[in-house]
Amino acid sequence: MATTRKPEGGRAGWRERYEATPERQGELFSTISGVENEPLYSPENVELDYERDLGWPGAYPFTRGVYPSMYRGRLWTMRQFAGFGTAEETNERFRYLRDHGQTGLSTAFDMPTLMGYDSDHPRSLGEVGREGVAIDSLADMETLFDGIPLGEVSTSMTIHAPAAMLLAFYAAVGEEQGVPLDRMRGTVQTDILKEYIAQKEWIFPPLPSMRLVVDMVEWCSERMPLMHPVSISGYHIREAGSNAAQELAFTLSNGFALVEACLERGLDVDSFAPRLSFFFNAHLDFFEEIAKYRAARRIWARQMREKYGAQDPRSWLMRFHTQTAGVSLTAQQPEVNLIRTAIEALAAVLGGTQSLHTNSFDEALALPTEHAVRLALRTQQVIAHETGVVNTIDPLGGSYYLEQLTNELERQAYDYFDRIDELGGVISAIEQNFQQREIAEASFRYQSEVERGERIVVGVNRYELEEEQPIEILRIDPALEQKQIERVQAVRARRDPDAAEAALARLKEDAAHDDRNLMEPILEGARAYVTMGEMCDALREVWGTWRETPVF
Repeated sequence: MATTRKPEGGRAGWRERYEATPERQGELFSTISGVENEPLYSPENVELDYERDLGWPGAYPFTRGVYPSMYRGRLWTMRQFAGFGTAEETNERFRYLRDHGQTGLSTAFDMPTLMGYDSDHPRSLGEVGREGVAIDSLADMETLFDGIPLGEVSTSMTIHAPAAMLLAFYAAVGEEQGVPLDRMRGTVQTDILKEYIAQKEWIFPPLPSMRLVVDMVEWCSERMPLMHPVSISGYHIREAGSNAAQELAFTLSNGFALVEACLERGLDVDSFAPRLSFFFNAHLDFFEEIAKYRAARRIWARQMREKYGAQDPRSWLMRFHTQTAGVSLTAQQPEVNLIRTAIEALAAVLGGTQSLHTNSFDEALALPTEHAVRLALRTQQVIAHETGVVNTIDPLGGSYYLEQLTNELERQAYDYFDRIDELGGVISAIEQNFQQREIAEASFRYQSEVERGERIVVGVNRYELEEEQPIEILRIDPALEQKQIERVQAVRARRDPDAAEAALARLKEDAAHDDRNLMEPILEGARAYVTMGEMCDALREVWGTWRETPVF
């Protein structure tokens, strides 16, 4: 009598049973970055050394977190991006968010401000206050933070090419409030290298732009030691279409380029490295994102200690802010974005972020309404207080899958570091369009997968609705643009013209000499109510502007 052979036990038996079960067809099992996933991870296909690969929270190489107690000691800073119209409107939003439990301010600026133009410049027409707040001078910054004690809040400013001017405005407001510069806390994003790679909001050529960034780092280390002068940003690299491995590699290589520029200035690595911070994207591939953050901490710690010789353990720490992925939001069925944002925020928390912004569900359509912003903030609060994920440190650490993915992303990052070095470094690679081309190819691959239906986007290429109900969106009053134009013209009319002219003359003179730090003349200009656009124009006159070769 024939008998049916029973499958073996263990992995071999599981494998036999698995192969007898058909897999789903037509969908990819790889990560968004294209990392091929095994159906199962176990000690048989993952080599895991606890001390080498994980270690302990708050201890080198910080795979499991930068602080020994992580969220059992202190929750992450909850920030919501705010900025639209004039400084008055944004000031009202700041107050609203603080009243609803936000613990840090995060400022979005409009396109003219980002590009170094005043609101009355011809190129600003139609853009004033549309995607952020218009800040032309110290007068606007005074209004923006009216009634907000700068000695008690931490403020993040998303600004790059004119970052030095906005930092000077902020410092001057603090002085007016009686807050010593060494007590003011926050972050200025400042990362100009990723602008050339991804976001394209630059003014000057790369070398003078880097000089200005180093000036900020040097000045803050001496005058504003609690301010993070640079947030080395992978967020916009990811929004431009990169995958997780590219975001990790290009962000860290930009960070290393900044470290090297500061060392060339003669700064001691431990005098500035503890104040460098990072800014990452939280996308939808849940485990890949968590692995990305863990790999980032480990790489930064090892490079800072072993390559750049940092002795202070604070210089080895990678502290980072995270924002959920704007590029993952859809205009179709926008309420589904609440779910996407919650999952992305959870990944950021499980990855050990120090600060978090959650996107509002309506941001694929317009700047967020107060209702949408409140729900986004509540998302963070639910994760913090109701889910239990903060009750133990790095709860996913030791997962065979997560540790393998962390190692793989680290490996791919080092491969990119080698390729960038072969091209002569970060700036040389940017000039050769290396990073831009890699991102374009990754973006094309992902979009092709979506269009073929291999990557499912709910409401876009599956589960669509024939008719959708419109939702209320925020609309910016066009009259605010004329109001802001009149405001900046009034500032010019009432300031001391001799003081303004003298400040601009000093700025141009110092900009022509590479050995002079420009932060003091910029601060002098801020106090004299020289506008941001006037200071940028002065530097354009000395340094010129930048035009890249397009990538197709």
